[in-house]
Amino acid sequence: MTANRPEGRVAELCTRMRSFIDDEVVPLEPVLSRHDDEAVAALTRLKSSAKGLELWALGHPEEIGGAGVPFLDFVYLNEIIGRSEFGQLAVGSVSMQDALMLHRHGTDEQRHRWIPGLVSGEILPSVGMTEPEVAGSDPILVRTTAILDGNHWIINGHKWFTTGAREAGYCTVFARTEPEATALHRSISAIIVPTDTPGFEIVRSIPTMGHDPSDHYEVRYTDVRVPATNLLGARGNGFVVAQDRLGPGRIFHAMRWLGQAQRAFEMMCARADERFAHGSLLSEKGEIQRYVAESAAEIQASRLMTLDAARVMDSGEDARVQIGLVKFWGARMLHNVVDRAIQVHGALGLTADTPLERMYRQARYARIYDGPDEVHRMSTARRILRDGERAPWK
Repeated sequence: MTANRPEGRVAELCTRMRSFIDDEVVPLEPVLSRHDDEAVAALTRLKSSAKGLELWALGHPEEIGGAGVPFLDFVYLNEIIGRSEFGQLAVGSVSMQDALMLHRHGTDEQRHRWIPGLVSGEILPSVGMTEPEVAGSDPILVRTTAILDGNHWIINGHKWFTTGAREAGYCTVFARTEPEATALHRSISAIIVPTDTPGFEIVRSIPTMGHDPSDHYEVRYTDVRVPATNLLGARGNGFVVAQDRLGPGRIFHAMRWLGQAQRAFEMMCARADERFAHGSLLSEKGEIQRYVAESAAEIQASRLMTLDAARVMDSGEDARVQIGLVKFWGARMLHNVVDRAIQVHGALGLTADTPLERMYRQARYARIYDGPDEVHRMSTARRILRDGERAPWK
């Protein structure tokens, strides 16, 4: 494998994945964004097509029914999947983080019940972590409680931005289970709650930046009773479980952002080469050339950082510095590239006649979800200041 290109089997998979995303998924984006019966039917057809093309669940480990593509190789595939915001739904990678979390921390019973459905796409997961009353970037502050009553947990609390809660088969809820004197990092547990459990109430779909309804939900837990065996991982170990999920998840985001940015970059270049204004093509104007050059540099830098983070993850080393860097840098890169692409398109870029206005809204999300830019810059700087050997080039 070269420094930034896949080879062998992965290269062949990337070629097929590019054709599938560009030729089958992208044309259906206007339908898929509607959240109606036609959208459900279109997504079902795409899933069937992906399975027929052997593009389904590529990053899931073989031992749980996936194709077992290594983490580093999956970067190349996921940047292609990310060309469409619906790509991960169409190829089954949307459940990958949660399947891995269950695989690593779940009991045999939990794995048997949930993982096959996650890998096949018959079950969708969700995670209940963020709460409106406390800072979502500081998960140890959660107020939701789970009290052990005999052989059951009784959960009470209030969550929001529980993505996919309405369609999910279960939600992994992070709740405070330990006494007040317990250290904050050891006071939270992860508990699996089937979404048909009494007391699990979806309050609303939260309207977000042009999406109403959206797939982010506000959820209340009122005396939700689940078996004690639904505890995921050790009691009081929820923070570790959460970080184990969020770390790879942030790299997954960065992979997909590359695909979105590359698509916006291609659209920007094509528009610049065809649009004539004020005596010349846009591509002949210095300012537009600057947009192209800066976008190319930012995409390439983000791509190399993402590949490096995945390499460290694959090696089993601590990748928190690499993950922190690529999270805030990649989010900014995506925002910058899409913004420039809209600028080159002019008024057309503000309309729904191109995907750019929707991509711009999605890019703005990237600087907040799974931790805002400020938190990742702060935590990364602190780690490097504590130990200069943590700098990624060391």
